[in-house]
Amino acid sequence: MPITKKKERLKRIVGVSGLALSIVSFTIGAGIFALPAMVGIALGPFAVFGYVFCGIMLASIMLCYAEIGSRITTEGGSYAYVEAAFGDFAGFVVNWIFVFGWSILGDAALLNIVADSLAVIFPSLSDPWMRALLFLVLIGFMVIINIMSAKQGVIFVKFITVLKLLPLIAIILFGFGNIQPGNLHWEHIPSVKTFGNTALVLFFAFAGFESALGVSGEIKDPKRTVPFGIMLGGLLVLILYLLLQAVTQGVLGEGMAAVKDAPLAAVAEKIVGKAGGTILLITAAVSCFGAVFGDVLNTPRVLFAGANDGLFPKFLGRVHSKYVTPYLAILVFGILIFIFSVSGGFKQLAILASAAILLVYLSVILATIKLRMTKQETSEKTFRIPGGLIIPVIGIASIVWLLTGLSKWEILSMVIFIAAIILMYGIMRWLKKKEKIEGLAEV
Repeated sequence: MPITKKKERLKRIVGVSGLALSIVSFTIGAGIFALPAMVGIALGPFAVFGYVFCGIMLASIMLCYAEIGSRITTEGGSYAYVEAAFGDFAGFVVNWIFVFGWSILGDAALLNIVADSLAVIFPSLSDPWMRALLFLVLIGFMVIINIMSAKQGVIFVKFITVLKLLPLIAIILFGFGNIQPGNLHWEHIPSVKTFGNTALVLFFAFAGFESALGVSGEIKDPKRTVPFGIMLGGLLVLILYLLLQAVTQGVLGEGMAAVKDAPLAAVAEKIVGKAGGTILLITAAVSCFGAVFGDVLNTPRVLFAGANDGLFPKFLGRVHSKYVTPYLAILVFGILIFIFSVSGGFKQLAILASAAILLVYLSVILATIKLRMTKQETSEKTFRIPGGLIIPVIGIASIVWLLTGLSKWEILSMVIFIAAIILMYGIMRWLKKKEKIEGLAEV
């Protein structure tokens, strides 16, 4: 029986096509404007197998989301799934990892793509101080707009979603005629270590589908819509990525090393001339900016709601007296993005963000296995992954293998981060207990 431990207050209106398109929108982020060269330089024409590997890995994770999503039909996505299986503590840790490890680091990585793209047109942006100033201006703009009005932010995000997809489709359609077959021939197979390290960076482009399940309380017929919507959306993403990598590799070949910060812009320039490259550079920068803008619009609301539920510090739950927006949550979120934006480049931040979301995925797979062992209360059927534990084990093995590719510094950073979350949970529990005791004493 689908688990509905919370009272439903939202209308169930999201169908298979709506969920699939939402997954495509969330997953195909601005990172794809930079990743084809990064992957191609490391793996050469063998890069296509990196996408296939990530696609298989993503499929195993998506199937677990499909199974658990057909059982747990309340809003919350990953957080709701893990909480249902392992309790409040696990849900607390996963929520913090998702918000801070994935959203903030991912946004910081995308802002570095903005700077890298614009630096091709304005070389002064290669200077660290100029990059920091650019980040400050962009984040400041996003914070101010989102504090003053959410309506304009929603309109802007919808516009950017269309803007980022159209040039990608155009590159595929017009790029095939410019492919040089020799650029797609490989002479050697990369080492397992090189393949693993590159796949960890590449996975940054595949993550994000779970955000579409944040509206799980609004999905109609979840036991059917969730599995079909997830797999359809995932298939569309994989096909688009494979075609983009094939075109980029086929057109640029070894020349990708010279345009590693903006490979798709270089492809556009090859197709339609210098104007095409400049247009795509600007499109990439605007797309990345739009992706971060959308997160500044949405994630602070998660902080706000979490503050009211006791998951985050109480001050994040304050509302602006004039604009009626969670202004402190937005401000803090923006400050954290800025700090991490100036502290590292795209690749380093993408690796840490990928590691964070992989931990969330691992938690959801384990939650799927645990809930599968929970006896159904009725005979009502929910989606169940065929093959027993084979698919979940493939997902777990893939995640663990990718995580072993982290450097000692990256592993230490994640361990310290999780330890800080656990410590914070203990402090918040202690404060709640203290308030409760003081309240009883006053009575």
